[in-house]
Amino acid sequence: MKDMLIEESAVMENVKISARDVNVWYGDTHALKDVSVDIEDKTVTAFIGPSGCGKSTFLRCINRMNDTIDVCRVEGKITLDGKDIYDPKVDPVQLRAAVGMVFQKPNPFPKSIYDNVAYGPRIHGLARNKAELDEIVERSLRRAALWTEAKDRLTAPGTSLSGGQQQRLCIARAVATEPEVLLMDEPCSALDPIATAQVEELIDELRASYSVIIVTHSMQQAARVSQRTAFFHLGNLVEFGETDRIFTNPSDPRTESYITGRIG
Repeated sequence: MKDMLIEESAVMENVKISARDVNVWYGDTHALKDVSVDIEDKTVTAFIGPSGCGKSTFLRCINRMNDTIDVCRVEGKITLDGKDIYDPKVDPVQLRAAVGMVFQKPNPFPKSIYDNVAYGPRIHGLARNKAELDEIVERSLRRAALWTEAKDRLTAPGTSLSGGQQQRLCIARAVATEPEVLLMDEPCSALDPIATAQVEELIDELRASYSVIIVTHSMQQAARVSQRTAFFHLGNLVEFGETDRIFTNPSDPRTESYITGRIG
C-alpha cells in the first residue's frame, strides 16, 4: 500500500513538499506511522479522517510546530523544494515564514488590524520603510478579501472584527510574509455558514499563489475546496489521490467506510 501511495505521488509534477517514512511519537504514543506523500504546489490538499487519526499531527510536522512540544519526537524526512526542513541548519522561525499557518479558532494578536498584518514583515525585515509596510499590509488584506471592510479602520483592534473577519485577518497575517505554503487546521470549524463560504472562496483564490493544505472534519468541505485528498486513520496515511476519485471510487475499504459514515 505504501509503495502504491508513493507511486501515485511520484507521477505528480511540481512537487512542493515531500515526506518519506515520517513517524511521530508523543511520549510512548505512536501518533503517526510511516507516512510518505508528495504534495503539489498551487494545489489545495485536504487531510481528512476521524479525530485523533494523525492529520493535524502531520500538518504540524510541515512547519515544525511539534518542536514546541517537549515529549514529541519526529523521525523521517520532509523536504520543501528539495531541502530537508529538519536539517539542524534550518531555522524554524525562518521556516515558519515560508510555511504560514492558520489555526482552528481565529487568534488575532491584541493589536490593531494594521499591526496584526505588519507583525511578520517587521520581524523578518521585509519592509525598508513605512511606505513598503503599508503596501504589504494592503496587499495582504486584499489577498484575504478583507481590505474593503478594514481599510477605514486599520487602527481598530483586530479583536473588534467579527469571527469570520478575524479568521480572514489571520489569513492576511499568514500571507504577509510571502509564504510558499499555507497550512490551515480546521479554519472554518468556529465559523458560521456565511463566513465559512467566504473563507472557502478565499482558499480557492489562494491556490493560485500557494500550496494550501487544509485539515478538515467536513468531507463536504474537502470535496468543495481541494484537488487532492489524503485520508488518515489510526496514525496511518491510508489513501491519497485526486479528490474526485477518493470520494467516488476509493481504493481502500477503510476510506469507503469513513466516507459512507461507517467509521468516524
